[in-house]
Amino acid sequence: MIINDPDGDLHVIDDGPRGAPVLLLLHGTASSLHAYDRLAPLLTSRYRVIMIDLLGHGRSAKPDDAPYEIVDHGRRTGRVLDRLGVPRAIVVGHSTGGSVATALAEQRPELVRGLVLINSGPRLDAYTAPPLAIDPAAWDSLTDDQLRQAMESAFSRPGFRPPQELVEDLRGMTFRSFAAILQAAEGYLRAEPLPDRLARLGLPLLVIFGADDRRWLPSSAADYQVVPGARLKLLPGLGHTPQLEDPERTAEPLLDFVERLNNAP
Repeated sequence: MIINDPDGDLHVIDDGPRGAPVLLLLHGTASSLHAYDRLAPLLTSRYRVIMIDLLGHGRSAKPDDAPYEIVDHGRRTGRVLDRLGVPRAIVVGHSTGGSVATALAEQRPELVRGLVLINSGPRLDAYTAPPLAIDPAAWDSLTDDQLRQAMESAFSRPGFRPPQELVEDLRGMTFRSFAAILQAAEGYLRAEPLPDRLARLGLPLLVIFGADDRRWLPSSAADYQVVPGARLKLLPGLGHTPQLEDPERTAEPLLDFVERLNNAP
């Protein structure tokens, strides 16, 4: 479905039983809701699963003059939940989606029952991938192979073939939105690391981290232990995108966390 937002139309998938607890899945920078194609089917039998193409991504609008700061993504995400009549959700964020989930919780804590961050880098100095050097003039002529090469560090092993849907969604971004979102993601972490933000919120937190992440220092996942009660699950042999590399292993700690929240008094 398409949800009209003041900043631009947002593509949303709303699946699973309507009376069930809600899981909101947020993708990372230069990705789309296709990042959850293999994980979502493991969740929808028991939960209502909502996925959003963040503005500038996937099938959502890509206005060059839109605000792309992380806080703006957070506000739009809250408006989507309002439009869908969702009073509370467990919010799952992959990579920069974890920053958007955190921004939503900072702005609208009443909407968030708990947070699950999947390979969300906690601080800027934990970033280990080489910077992307892309000529804006060449953006529209990048080949599939060049786009896959740019995406290679999102997976644990060289040669892992990114889903064609993600390649096409990256190609569909404008250079303006791509550059603005990268800058916004960096600026949010520069302003304050995620663990410090989350420690103030006091929300239940699960951090899932592929232990072979090639974008973020895997040992930096321990930074989240400053959050009271935070749970940390490292997944050996998996990289930056464990929900695509091994959705079953990723779903196991996620579902356990959700069940614990649902059974809490």
